[in-house]
Amino acid sequence: MSKKKKNDYSKKILRLLKASPSGMSAKELSRVLDVHKNEYRYFRAGLEKLLSRQQIAKSKNRKKYILPPKPRKVVGELSITRGGFGFVHDEETGLDVFISRDHLNTAFDRDTVEVSLYARSRGKNLEGFVTAVKERFRRLYVGTFHQSEFYGYVIPDDPKIYRDFFIPKEQQGAATNGQKVVIEMTRWERDHMNPEGKVVEVIGFPGDVGVDVASVAHSYQLNIKFPGEVENEAQSVSGKIETAMLENRLDLRDEVCFTIDPADAKDFDDAVSIKKNKDGSYELGVHIADVSHYVKQDTEVDQEAFKRATSVYLVDRVIPMLPEYLSNDLCSLRPNEDRLSFSCIMQISSNCEVTDYTISPSIIHSKRRFTYEEVQYIVDNDIDDPLAGDLKLMMELSHKLTGKRLDEGGIDFETPEVEFELDETGFPTAITRKHRMDSHRMIEEFMLMANQTVAKHIANISPQNRLLPFIYRVHEKPDSEKMNRFFNFLKALGFEVKPVDRVSSKYFQKLLAGLKGTKEEIVIEQVALRSMMKAVYSTKNVGHFGLGFSHYTHFTSPIRRYPDLMVHRLLKQYATDQGRLQTGRLRDRLKKVCEQSSRQERNAIEAERESIRLKQIEYISRHVGEQFTGIISGVMAFGIFVELLDTLVEGLVHITEIPDDYYIYDEKTFSLIGRDSDRILRLGDEVQVRVKKANLEEGKVDFELVG
Repeated sequence: MSKKKKNDYSKKILRLLKASPSGMSAKELSRVLDVHKNEYRYFRAGLEKLLSRQQIAKSKNRKKYILPPKPRKVVGELSITRGGFGFVHDEETGLDVFISRDHLNTAFDRDTVEVSLYARSRGKNLEGFVTAVKERFRRLYVGTFHQSEFYGYVIPDDPKIYRDFFIPKEQQGAATNGQKVVIEMTRWERDHMNPEGKVVEVIGFPGDVGVDVASVAHSYQLNIKFPGEVENEAQSVSGKIETAMLENRLDLRDEVCFTIDPADAKDFDDAVSIKKNKDGSYELGVHIADVSHYVKQDTEVDQEAFKRATSVYLVDRVIPMLPEYLSNDLCSLRPNEDRLSFSCIMQISSNCEVTDYTISPSIIHSKRRFTYEEVQYIVDNDIDDPLAGDLKLMMELSHKLTGKRLDEGGIDFETPEVEFELDETGFPTAITRKHRMDSHRMIEEFMLMANQTVAKHIANISPQNRLLPFIYRVHEKPDSEKMNRFFNFLKALGFEVKPVDRVSSKYFQKLLAGLKGTKEEIVIEQVALRSMMKAVYSTKNVGHFGLGFSHYTHFTSPIRRYPDLMVHRLLKQYATDQGRLQTGRLRDRLKKVCEQSSRQERNAIEAERESIRLKQIEYISRHVGEQFTGIISGVMAFGIFVELLDTLVEGLVHITEIPDDYYIYDEKTFSLIGRDSDRILRLGDEVQVRVKKANLEEGKVDFELVG
């Protein structure tokens, strides 16, 4: 037999195995192929060649050769980390598929991708590679335009957009070197080449008024303006209240109700009222703008609201879910005007149980518009005000509701927030920490009670053993692996923790309450938050772990949240027996609403954080060389992150900026330890730092330790 003929065994083996799905042993293969003794080594060489190329595989019992199973494919949203690698969630297994940087294959963060899984995985983690980009999350990208001699290029603002864009001369438009621009990707065929794009909008130079926040809005695909057809349709909605509209509404215009909002609020979507009953119980009314009366399903306004899903609150502007005429006028519960509303009126016993309730469309006439500061001042200083009695009664009920919720396991995170004072150019002249007052907590508690009551109402009116289709706000129990990491983190900080097999919200709340007042409190709460699952919208009611509620929804903000608008529509539909029967394909629609709203909410939160971070960097850039007090918020081998106490500006103290010793990173205790001095720098420690550098384009702040 010639050498060429002897090397043909690999092809023959492949043909045989394709015809034998259950596989064949080496003995069976050699017999069918009539392999003579002097040719057997060529036959074995063919097997080894196919194995090395992974064209064939061995069966589980290792006795047969088989064709390897075709790699399973997963389609999902790609999440890229700052480290450059990514993950795609696999719904079938509940695991995240790891995607290395080399296998992203022209996919960017949040793109919907198709992933092929490797036959073998690392430990219990699945691993795969992107085979196709099914849908781009971004149509437009934002970055800084740079001009070279022969071509232009754009460096994206978002570090998760990990490739620069090549901009041919004919696609540069009016862009000049150093400007912030919006670009559209025109071509990206191969991973080893950079994507190409064209400039579609010039935002302006960094430092120009509004450029920074506008860049954030564009980066997160937030439409600052509404399409013309949406604005026109909104303007055509009549605000006249006809007598026929009141036929099935509670007329509450004579009731004493009022709004309580931030001083700079322009839309008022909730009003409250209260009475004390003779038996000591309370009648609490939560009255919400009836947006569903004005925004009908599948209209232009509704479709745009669905796309946006939420209002976005950036530092210097609000990007609303609804056009201004609706959000700030027709649907706003302005004082001394009749307004259509949706009321949840609850009878609450002295021990804070809802004994009865009414949920119905209504009409109200708000008697006053309060700010949180006004309410707090009236109550604290016993001011003689016509509504002081109502406010004090509300505060009394609020304290009881808070106490009961915490006793039953509700987790009360005091997440620090900041607010900015901006000059006429948009530059932040001051940053102060927001102070959470009892008046804030009071309205929060009332909204929580209304949302919980509405969710329980759906269970009450549903047929036995079959819940009506609905939208819930859910917060699943923490993942056990994340909890173990959190407990280990606490132990590393020196706290004695007794882990439990099943973490309840009550256990978690008591654990965090025991850490109140410690210097590590803020850092621990931040790590605790990251250890928990994210609250999302779902058609399945799995309860809300963080609040300790078995039933919870969002009913109270239909001006700025699409799920709330859908909840109002469902309540109206289910108010009739016929409405309860006509559920049809409703579950599929609600599932899409939940997915879109959860996705857009996450996007809005990230945009809001980014706008805050940029303004913090702008602010601190004028304080280079100055000294501040901060706490260590992160410890890495290359240095420590420090968060300033008053402004929450975070920056890096690089390991080279700690010159007094040679520091060794101790991963177990989240600390840097001086080799000679035994000095320890660990999470939660208070330190003095000096601002060394603030780079807005790179989004970085560098500190150096003082003392």
